[in-house]
Amino acid sequence: MRVAVLVVLLAAGASAQEHPAVLVSRQLAEAEHLAVGSIIRLATDAAATNASTFRVAGIYEPTPDPARLGSSQREVRLHLPDLLDLTRDPATPAGIEHVESVNVRLVDPADAAAFSRDVSARMPGILARPAAAADDAGAFVVLERFHLAIATVTIVAATVFLLALTIMLVDERRETVGVLRLIGLPARRILVQVFVEGLVIAAAGALFGLVLAALSQALINRFFQWRYDTALIFVRITPDVAALCLAIAVPLGAIATVTASWALLRRNALRLARR
Repeated sequence: MRVAVLVVLLAAGASAQEHPAVLVSRQLAEAEHLAVGSIIRLATDAAATNASTFRVAGIYEPTPDPARLGSSQREVRLHLPDLLDLTRDPATPAGIEHVESVNVRLVDPADAAAFSRDVSARMPGILARPAAAADDAGAFVVLERFHLAIATVTIVAATVFLLALTIMLVDERRETVGVLRLIGLPARRILVQVFVEGLVIAAAGALFGLVLAALSQALINRFFQWRYDTALIFVRITPDVAALCLAIAVPLGAIATVTASWALLRRNALRLARR
């Protein structure tokens, strides 16, 4: 549970163990120059009404959350009784607080759907659903589909550009192809040679791109983590991503080379050799 608080006093003393312990986020500790053992007073308003004294027991890194990117994560985590004492209205009797939501972590995440149905059936009026189906998860689903659309358009456009470039490169080698045809090499043999050549070039280009991405991901992550003061990972080249890139790039490169060469090989050998 999170609560907005105001640090109104910093102090240090030998009686630090007498105060309730709290955890503060790294961002708040850096902003207020806090350290483990610091004595702070927390209040829920700027006037420090009914402020309480606590001891900083530790400093933690907030869980990276893309939905909170750009927001200042200056947080304090308290024990539930201390939090209730701090935030309870003086006119509200103790013990009548209610809980709006509870997060449950399952041993097997695959049981989330079955667990949700079981809770809803046993406790009418209680809404139980997997975290992936929460309202804030819908934005990430839309974002994922948007990225898929952008990737699809990029791949199609790159394939067209690659095909045009390959046609120009193959056309420059028409004399070489003509000489090979005149000395007796069949078109199928030349086509296989062109296919192998395109396969090697495509694989080399894909590997170069993966190496460049792997070397630059650390720089990209460090820059944006510094820019937004977060531990969120912005770029991650996983083995699955690398395998998918190779599975797309290598066949497309080889197919583009063969397609561009096929029209050339159908021409007369003498015309190709310009004789």
